[in-house]
Amino acid sequence: MGLLTILTTSLSTTLLFSSASAQSTVPAWGQCGGNGWSGATTCVSGYTCSILNPFYHQCIPGSATPTITSSRPISTSTTPVATPTNTGTTTRASTTLVTVTLTVTGGGGTVPTTLVSGWYWIRAVASPNFHSYLQAKPTLTPSKAYLEAPSGAGQFKIEAGQLVHLTGSSSLYLNVENPTDKTQRKLETWFTTSKNTYGTFAFQGDTLTWSTPDINRPNLAAWLVCENQQVFINTGAYLYQTPSGCFDQTIHSYGGSTADL
Repeated sequence: MGLLTILTTSLSTTLLFSSASAQSTVPAWGQCGGNGWSGATTCVSGYTCSILNPFYHQCIPGSATPTITSSRPISTSTTPVATPTNTGTTTRASTTLVTVTLTVTGGGGTVPTTLVSGWYWIRAVASPNFHSYLQAKPTLTPSKAYLEAPSGAGQFKIEAGQLVHLTGSSSLYLNVENPTDKTQRKLETWFTTSKNTYGTFAFQGDTLTWSTPDINRPNLAAWLVCENQQVFINTGAYLYQTPSGCFDQTIHSYGGSTADL
């Protein structure tokens, strides 16, 4: 009976750790940590666990690089990671907290296909750009702003008047051209790692607006989609004297789990 007990205990321990190992890898764009998180913390190959906020860490493309070797660190954070430890005296796995320091670097990658909590898609809801989505191009990198196909859709939120683009590493911000001539009809927009210094973004209901004290816009929600699907702010009246090569649009937040057509 003693030998049988030892064999049973050994088998139970082996099965327990096999199960833990099978569940220890987080898929691409899955949650890998955060306050109260008790699931797996190791991302699949080619992805690294990025801290989006204290409550939500996500597997994003790329690899974590040590702080001492990173030439352009974006952010460094410290988070507890749970690791199983066999005590040798019981068939149960105990949990030991160890500290792991991650340095996350940015730059390109693939966009998440499922909406992250607290973020929104932004899209047009009228012809000729019905369900075209706001995005950077190439995806997740500093670029001009575009309304394009759902496959490249970005995820956004507004913080302190800034329109923030989720990238999984350093945030991108939608910037607006500050023209010398305040009667200029089209204001260019682009995504960059620097915060916007001209005007304020806000949602009115689900409609994205932009305003600044030195331009009296007839419609704060008026946008233009012009050559190559590039997005501009329309400082004039909506659907009136639209600049050549452009279409008037309003753009709206969308909270569906995927960027639908």
